[in-house]
Amino acid sequence: MSASSARVTSVSPSPLVVATGVKKSFQHMGRTLEVLRGIDLTINEGEMVSIVGQSGAGKSTLLHCIGTLDIVSAGSITVNGEELTTMSGARLAALRNRTIGFVFQFHHLLPEFNAIENILMPGLIQGLSRKEMEPRAIALLEEVGLQDRMLHRPGELSGGEQQRVALARALVLEPKLLLADEPTGNLDSRTSEQMHQLFYRVNETRKTTIVIVTHNAALAAGMARVVTLRDGKVERDEYKKSSSYRDAPLEAAGAPDELPGTGKVDVR
Repeated sequence: MSASSARVTSVSPSPLVVATGVKKSFQHMGRTLEVLRGIDLTINEGEMVSIVGQSGAGKSTLLHCIGTLDIVSAGSITVNGEELTTMSGARLAALRNRTIGFVFQFHHLLPEFNAIENILMPGLIQGLSRKEMEPRAIALLEEVGLQDRMLHRPGELSGGEQQRVALARALVLEPKLLLADEPTGNLDSRTSEQMHQLFYRVNETRKTTIVIVTHNAALAAGMARVVTLRDGKVERDEYKKSSSYRDAPLEAAGAPDELPGTGKVDVR
């Protein structure tokens, strides 16, 4: 076999999210508040990225713009090859439902429905049948370790269990992109670490691209890429060859959280 025929062709990762010169401002009491001041960021398929920074740096605003929940003031964002800034509201909603899953700090589960029904909801809204969606919901509940809580309503679940249901709901339509905004902000350290492990597992087994805005240094430290925002701009974009946190013992999550590059401890 010749050297040329034995050569392995490397395949470059495909960009899933491309933000170019993104700016976002708000009007407040006659003043213009500039939140994003020119963000350039590319996130490839299969990546797991944390976005960190001080409060007010623009982390959640950027996530909302990527997720089509807000519209940029200037610049462009493409998701899965589609330019968001030229799309109508209906097309944005269709892209969001087809391509993006969301997990927020508060679970936003519907209190009158049980765990299975909450997970089914995105599919039912799209017109899919319960018969088609229910096996997916059951499989996801098993995947997040809630096979014994399928018929429980949100009020009968702990905070960590509620967030696991919210994660399952975000995955039920098999999105390419999962966006999470402070998903462990309301959880204790032990429960937070369990959620971290679920995110890692989803990324590894489903190859879902995951972008997480977080103040939790332990979660950020376990991810291969950490993007730090400061004053509406990308201050640092760091890649790591490996992550040690995901294999750390559960008790390690209880340590004080120091935000990368800030020297400040997050005690929330």
